[in-house]
Amino acid sequence: MLWVLIIGFIVGVVAKFLMPGRGPGGFIMTILLGIGGAWLANWAGEAFGIYTHGEPVGFIAAVLGAMALLFLYQILSRNIKTI
Repeated sequence: MLWVLIIGFIVGVVAKFLMPGRGPGGFIMTILLGIGGAWLANWAGEAFGIYTHGEPVGFIAAVLGAMALLFLYQILSRNIKTI
């Protein structure tokens, strides 16, 4: 579990760096979305048999998962501000 938190932190920073524009979330939100993306990608990759635990492709999938969560967070936060 600690390893997922550490990887999630790294993934969150990488995803925030790769996402264009200025996102609405701060440092803590980036970490949380990175952890969520890492967990989601790890679960989905193993559940669908795409890769197994510990493969390097899991890191790439975690970054993509975190970027997807950051994108959704940006869309939702924009929609909430316009209400």
